[in-house]
Amino acid sequence: MTFPRDNMIYRERHCPPEEEKLHCLIPAPKGYVTPFPWPKSRDYVPYANAPYKSLTVEKAIQNWVQYEGNVFRFPGGGTQFPQGADKYIDQLASVIPIKNGTVRTLLDTGCGVASLGAYLWNRNVIAMSFAPRDSHEAQVQFALERGVPAVIGVLGTIKVPYPSRAFDMAHCSRCLIPWGANDGKYLMEVDRVLRPGGYWILSGPPIHWKVNYKAWERPKEELQEEQRQIEEAAKMLCWEKKYEKGEIAIWQKRMDGDSCHSKQDKSQVTFCKSSDPDDVWYVSLNIQLRKVSSRVKKFSSSELKNFPERLYAVPPRVSSGSVRGVSAEKYQEDSNEWKKHVKAYKRINRLLDSGRYRNIMDMNAGLGGFAAALQSPKLWVMNVVPSIAERSTLGVIYERGLIGIYHDW
Repeated sequence: MTFPRDNMIYRERHCPPEEEKLHCLIPAPKGYVTPFPWPKSRDYVPYANAPYKSLTVEKAIQNWVQYEGNVFRFPGGGTQFPQGADKYIDQLASVIPIKNGTVRTLLDTGCGVASLGAYLWNRNVIAMSFAPRDSHEAQVQFALERGVPAVIGVLGTIKVPYPSRAFDMAHCSRCLIPWGANDGKYLMEVDRVLRPGGYWILSGPPIHWKVNYKAWERPKEELQEEQRQIEEAAKMLCWEKKYEKGEIAIWQKRMDGDSCHSKQDKSQVTFCKSSDPDDVWYVSLNIQLRKVSSRVKKFSSSELKNFPERLYAVPPRVSSGSVRGVSAEKYQEDSNEWKKHVKAYKRINRLLDSGRYRNIMDMNAGLGGFAAALQSPKLWVMNVVPSIAERSTLGVIYERGLIGIYHDW
């Protein structure tokens, strides 16, 4: 099957024709071995588990990954953090409140081998990372073998499979997404999934273009226009620019959008007619902003509890009555029930919290009670909410400081 290259359509997930569908189990690579336990897996992956050397050549001077004997070693570097991810995170933390649990969830677009997510784990921040299957081939596979949450994905023509107001922070480090193009529709999608008060980080071109345009081998006029478009889109969204130094720029989404909406009403902005910002499964991206509903306004400007308190605090979506059929009492009952279940699971499988299992998938996650009861620095749970579920609860899961994704089994 071939698809147009416009807007990354050819990188998106497409259902194969009937004659190309697989009806068999896909074996592991030849010689596959049990991954190293966390935290060793952050730095080392057996070569047999992801036998692709191209990145060790293409990114040799950028400290992404190195091939040593029968393992890959991940030094924690990246194109935008040659001194290592920890130093890079320290720079972000000088602006963004990462240390105190205010920031818990991160969306990392175009994540590479997910070193940012790997090193944020020690800061009690969990990243939902995605990258396309491109010429580098094994980026997401490397991330998963390292024990870092990641999925194959791209920001192209359809909405990302995450609920509105899900992430405390979103990040792009040379992710090659044309943020200013298409009248800013990609930034509108980031705005949809960012919580009020959330942060967007752009690291790399076009930031600092006046100094770097020659090194990037791009015309300065092109880079200047690219940054102008990004600044205009951020202004339209009423984001506040908090920081720009070197090749890093940080914007913050407003806590209260009312004053912003009055300005947008006077502009040429088109607003969405759809009433459900969480209806995203294979829904096309459009160049429209979404007004905040009166029900959302009740809690959009109130702060979530810092993590880990938010894990069991009643989520705003529940306390505001936004999730049909789920009251605060039912939420607490569900949490208590899952604590009992997980306690029983651990009696049956004593390896559950031993470090043997780094990642676990809950295929029908509900309110996230299973993942909350399992919460541990040794593992993470990918909470899947089926796109055909009776009610959409993925937003509740994110408000607990957990991660997940919509999927149609």
